[in-house]
Formats: sequence, structure tokens, C-alpha cells
Amino acid sequence: MSPSADGHLALLAALPVSFVVITALKRFLPRGQHKPPLPPGPIPLPLLGNILSIDTKQPWLTYTQWGAAYGDLVFARILDQEVVIINSQHLAQALLDKRSRVYSDRPYLATLEPFGLSYNMGFARYSDEWRLSRRIFHQTFRPDSALKFRPMQIRRAHEMIVNLIDDPQHYYAHFATFSSSVTMSAVYDYETSARDDPLIHLVVNAVEASAGVMTPERAMILKMFPFLLNLPDWCPGSSIKRDARVTTNLSNEMVNVPFDYVKQHMVDNPISSRSSMVGEHLQRMEEQGQGLKPMLETALKAAASTAFVASYETTSSTLMVFVLAMLLYPDVQRRAQAEIDLVIGRDQLPTFEDRASLPYIDAVLRETLRWEPVVPLGIPHATISEDIYDGYFIPKGATVMCNTWGISRDEKRYHDACRFMPERFIDDNGKLTDDDPARYVFGMGRRICPGRHTADASVWSAIATMLATVNISLAKDDQGETIHFTPEFTAGITRYFVSSWVLPSSHY
Repeated sequence: MSPSADGHLALLAALPVSFVVITALKRFLPRGQHKPPLPPGPIPLPLLGNILSIDTKQPWLTYTQWGAAYGDLVFARILDQEVVIINSQHLAQALLDKRSRVYSDRPYLATLEPFGLSYNMGFARYSDEWRLSRRIFHQTFRPDSALKFRPMQIRRAHEMIVNLIDDPQHYYAHFATFSSSVTMSAVYDYETSARDDPLIHLVVNAVEASAGVMTPERAMILKMFPFLLNLPDWCPGSSIKRDARVTTNLSNEMVNVPFDYVKQHMVDNPISSRSSMVGEHLQRMEEQGQGLKPMLETALKAAASTAFVASYETTSSTLMVFVLAMLLYPDVQRRAQAEIDLVIGRDQLPTFEDRASLPYIDAVLRETLRWEPVVPLGIPHATISEDIYDGYFIPKGATVMCNTWGISRDEKRYHDACRFMPERFIDDNGKLTDDDPARYVFGMGRRICPGRHTADASVWSAIATMLATVNISLAKDDQGETIHFTPEFTAGITRYFVSSWVLPSSHY
């Protein structure tokens, strides 16, 4: 089903009489005489709320416009859902960080369980099970623990460069292999093949299948009409059930196959296999009481598969943004390469020991995160209880969105924000400024990305190695003429630049 068809079906799903009555009662009955006003926002239509005003492909653009009109805290209604939009880093820190006890839940998504996606702790509701998975994740990827992955990340970056030079046309596949192989090593101690690895394909298939169904429209349809999951296959409308069956099977494979690999690897090689996140925690589980083992194993599977999926989607997407920036701003590429040549020379490749001496490379990384954030709205939060902030009432159960895109394009903070300008993060003394977009692009509060330190290191190692070894330029046609293009991005929770008109070539 196409996104536009899903959208029309979702709109029709909002209009049954029962839904109209419930929504009308909820919306128009008085809130109580002593409650403060809701935050300002666009006037909602009866029953539909503000859904018709939102750019469904790029909603962050709508929310940024609302921020300019109503302020950093905006209230809207999307059908029966109350939505609060945060348009500044300061306000996001005040609510998501300092009041995390209120803002650490996730909205209910009717698609998670039926489509086999409940393993993903990024979308999980705030609970004891989520906290256990989060603790497992943090133990492996906290800053001091993540240092042990750096030699492996550099090695994987070098493998990526070999693939790029050997097969430059399939650069996105090489980025995906790089990001996945780093996570597979860290999480499962699995050595991926340079190309066409079976476990990488397993993840790619599961992620691509879930991306097509993890839409707000699908969640809305199932919330309104859960009986669609029980329709016979021959019945109109049963495509949702068939998609759910396919996605569930792929997701179960992705969760269980690499996990079972670690179990077998521990039997075959009990020493080295325990260096991975799964191996280390399986060893700990052997020392726990048997009553705790099923819960711990479930939490470990969730943490491991979430790390895998998140890395595949975000790291490779960020590297695609970097490629686009180097195409559109070749002067930046030349300046970055000149810094590497000056500091390191041409007879060796950058390592993490060189990072402090390469401030412009770090500025390029920061600007890559800021310029085209790959998760422009983050993952929505939800309020666990009512709250009052700055005289405004924020309801319990409201969906809270942090508009990362709007923060990154704030002209008061980032002059000429549409331009890729790493210099904005370099002060007059040639040092990095205190402004680091990583402080908001990886989320905030208790739901901040726990793998952000490893992700940052992966992206830096890939960017630094590419700049030291290849030139990124437009491809040419059979007549030797440069092929120009208009940048296009995918739509969804994670977005990335798509093009086949890029051709990395040897730098030296």
C-alpha cells in the first residue's frame, strides 16, 4: 500500500461515529476551572484536529513554521492525540532532561506487537523491562567501555575504503556494511564478510520490511480497527495482516539467529566469544538464579537487536549526508584533506590518537550531524503524568516531539543555516567551540541514545579515513560530462540522501 493510500485510509478510519463521539466529549468538555492554559498552537478543526495542516512527508517543516509563529513550545491535536512540540534545545533540556521522570515514556504504537517489533527498546514504553535492557546496553556502550571498540572501528573503516575504491558505484552498500559490521563485532563478536554477508542481509531485509509498515498511518488504522489482524487472507483489507506475518518472521530471524550464533560460539570458543555484549552478559546470566534467566535473556535480545537496527539505519544515513556535503561543498573537502596532510602526512591513515589534532575534521562531523539530521524529529516521547511548565498545562499521555530539524536550522544560532559550514564550530583560535549538535541529535533525557559514543566514533573513523584516501565527486556519463542531480531524501523516522551519481575515487 502506498503512503498516500495509507494516509487516505487513516483519515477515513478517524470518522466512525463511535470515534466522533469519544473525541468530541474528550475535546469539548471543560478541563477544570483551575488548570493553566495549554501551550499556544494552531487552531484545530473539529474531530480532525490539525492533521490537514501537516506536511505528511516532512512534518518537521510544519513544526518549524509553527515554532516561528507560536514559540518554542507548541500544542496541536492530530485526530484524538494531544501533541506537544519542542522547538529549542534549551526547552528540550528543561523538560526531557531535568523533568525526565515525566517525559520518559513512549506513545502507544498499535503496530509494534503485531508486526514483531516489540523487541525494539527504542519504541518500548517506560517499564522495568525497558530499564533492564537499557542497563545492559549502557554497560557495554558507556564512554569508558566503548573505548575497547576503537581498534575494530578503525579496521572496519579501512575495509570500507578498500570496498569503495574497488567498487565505488555501490558506496551506500559499503556504508551499510561498515555500520553493521561494527555493531556485529561489538554485540555478537561476529566477523562479517566484506560483502554480501548473510547476517547483514538478514538485518537489511528485516529493517526494510519494517520501514514500510512502521508508519503513523498504519498505527492509526490498527488502533481504530484491530479486527483487521483477524480477517481471512482473501478478504479486502487483509493486507495488513499479511504484512504483519512477513515482518514478524523477518524480525524474529534477525533477533534470534545472531543470538544463537553467540551461544554456539561460546561453546566452541568460550574465551574470545565473551568479549561481545551478548557473550559477556550470557556469562553473567550463568551466574544468576534460574528464575531470572528468561527475563534477562529477553532483555539481552532486545538490547542486542536494537543496537543492530539503530546502527544500520543511522550511521549509514549520516555517512550519506557527509557524501552529499562533500559533493556540494568541494572547498570543505579540500580544506579537510589539507588538515590531514599537514598533521598526519600522506604515508599513514588517521587514528583516534590523532583526533584532538584534527579540529576541522571534528567540525565537519558536527556540521554533518547538524546540516541534515537523519532523525529530524527524534523518537517521540510521551508524558507519564500531567505537568505545568512556564504557566502552561501539559496533559498526561501527550505525545512530545523534539523538533531536531528546527533546532538545527535556527538562524539565530546558525547563521545561513542551510549552508554546510564547518567553520561555525571553530573559534578565532582554531579550536572547537562548545556547541556540539551531538547534544541534541542523539536525543535527550532517559531516552537518549545509549550507543551515541560508539556511533560518534564510527562516523568519525569513516569520515577521517575517507577524507585521507578518496575524493568524492560526481560521476560522469559516457561522453565524460558530469552528471548533475537534485538531492532527494527518503521519508520516514530516519531519512537519508539517495543518489547513484556519486563516484568516490582514489585521493592519492
